[in-house]
Amino acid sequence: MSDIAHEGLQPKQYWLIALVLAIITAAEVAILEIQAFEPVKVPLLIGLSTVKFAAVVGLFMHLKFGATVQKAVFMIGLAGAVILFSVVLLVMGAF
Repeated sequence: MSDIAHEGLQPKQYWLIALVLAIITAAEVAILEIQAFEPVKVPLLIGLSTVKFAAVVGLFMHLKFGATVQKAVFMIGLAGAVILFSVVLLVMGAF
């Protein structure tokens, strides 16, 4: 075994993150069901999905504790996905 300490989260922190992700998911479902959110539904869902993506990648995949290059690769991928998704929605007339 190695004597190098590994940074990471404690099990209690993982449960807290899972709870927050579940709450965000419930909010996403509520946004879909409540008609009052209709004018801002898409931007809200994109924003909440981005927060969930960042939490999962940063904390569950330990990217928060990783090298800067790894962080850059994931953030570039996220930015590309958001741009591509937004363009598709614009072309389809969702905005």
